[in-house]
Amino acid sequence: MGIRLGGAEILSGVSLDFESAGLTAIVGPNGAGKSTLLSILAGLRDGYTGECQYNGREVSAWKRRAFAREVSFVPQSLQLEFPFTAEQVVFMGRTPFCDGLFESPEDAIEVERAMRITDTLAFRHRDFGTLSGGERQRVVLAGALAQQPRTLLLDEPATFLDLKHQVEIYRLLRDLCREGLRALVVTHDINLAAAFADRVVMLSGGRLIADGSVRSTLTRERIAAVFGLNVELHEGRESRPWIVYGG
Repeated sequence: MGIRLGGAEILSGVSLDFESAGLTAIVGPNGAGKSTLLSILAGLRDGYTGECQYNGREVSAWKRRAFAREVSFVPQSLQLEFPFTAEQVVFMGRTPFCDGLFESPEDAIEVERAMRITDTLAFRHRDFGTLSGGERQRVVLAGALAQQPRTLLLDEPATFLDLKHQVEIYRLLRDLCREGLRALVVTHDINLAAAFADRVVMLSGGRLIADGSVRSTLTRERIAAVFGLNVELHEGRESRPWIVYGG
């Protein structure tokens, strides 16, 4: 798969399969094509070459409502023009299941569950626009989880989050993936990827550099080549690498 935007080649020759459940981190420097790849997978961008299929069907061939019952997308940030409460924003995640103007008891149950596990119940009645960046990010994630997707696509979900909530979000994603969710996460933080991901996809210059386990992908030599950083790799919990950045 590839794509050109404004005459520039953003992705070229990228071939990937995401058939099984698990947490996949997509890493690479700025301009690597990570967010563009995610937007194609989410069905938000056309004009690409090659194929992009979900469950054996091109994403562009899916009806939007049916696709939204399968795949949920969490953008890096969300701006709303109207004064919705945090809870109302999460209820928006139930749109693919709504048959009328009013929420069902099942909708309310799923919203409550999603807000509880993302630690957003405390400000459910606050205006979304008054929330901090980290609070908004967690509300948007709650809305995506209320959608009950089989596949969750997240673009820098830890943006704006403090350290505690960064770790909590990745723990939550890891646990959901162990229960059968398939999650693809674009991240600049390769230590978060190393700590929680089952698989790491590394892009650079719009091309696929590596795809595999955390250990096989995040090597000292590859990090130096792709990110231009000399690093030390230490063994962390569960024999996962912990990356120390050199001076």
